[in-house]
Amino acid sequence: MYNDILTIGPVTIHGYGLMIGIGVVVALLVGDYRANKRGLNGDLIYGLTITTVILGFTAAKLLYIITEWQNFIANPKAFLSMSGFVVYGGIIGGLLTIWGYCKWKKMDFYRYLDLMVVSVAFAQGFGRLGCFLAGCCYGKPTDAFWGITFSHSDFAPNGIALIPTQLIMSAGDFLIAFLLIWFGKREYKKAQTMGLYLILYSVGRFLVEFLRNDERGAVGSLSTSQFIAIFMLLLGLFMFFVLSPYVEKKAITKEDV
Repeated sequence: MYNDILTIGPVTIHGYGLMIGIGVVVALLVGDYRANKRGLNGDLIYGLTITTVILGFTAAKLLYIITEWQNFIANPKAFLSMSGFVVYGGIIGGLLTIWGYCKWKKMDFYRYLDLMVVSVAFAQGFGRLGCFLAGCCYGKPTDAFWGITFSHSDFAPNGIALIPTQLIMSAGDFLIAFLLIWFGKREYKKAQTMGLYLILYSVGRFLVEFLRNDERGAVGSLSTSQFIAIFMLLLGLFMFFVLSPYVEKKAITKEDV
């Protein structure tokens, strides 16, 4: 695959950055559309999305540095590139950003959280397509017909058929996004959409990690992402089955008062 899509003079459009940009635009449009459908303030979505993207990427980079701290100390400049992120850092950073933004603007945190998580899933899907174009987050060698062979990647080994883990994760992210939309059309309960996202993403990510072959941090026999996925899964189950009923009951109590 080719990460350099187009070069005009000194400017080069990279596939990784392009896909991230498309993902952000789609996240904005989807968030605005769904906000208006749900009777929420669509204008607030733009500020919320941009803030979440910036701080989410920052958190994802920080977690990557933490997991690769020895390499960071040896060569800090290598970590200034647009590659090298841990998605779970972005999720955690995004959650905290949405909470802080909603507190600041006096918005209903759980309603906007459930709204934004669909946009997040779409953005992740495009981001993984960027990974595919760049060749990062690559899979193990395979003899299967669906193996992908890179020839100009700065990350994946070139000339070897690899499991297309980037495409698998991208398809999974898009599938999660559409499942969340479908789920949100049912009887709505605050925090359940976010809980379902964490459940689906954590399980999928845990499984896909077995297929990856790129260098990344580890905790014992598990990759860093698999280790974090366990706790994200528990958080998702808590939000879906415990927190959501509590928030709904608390809201009903306030209405009665």
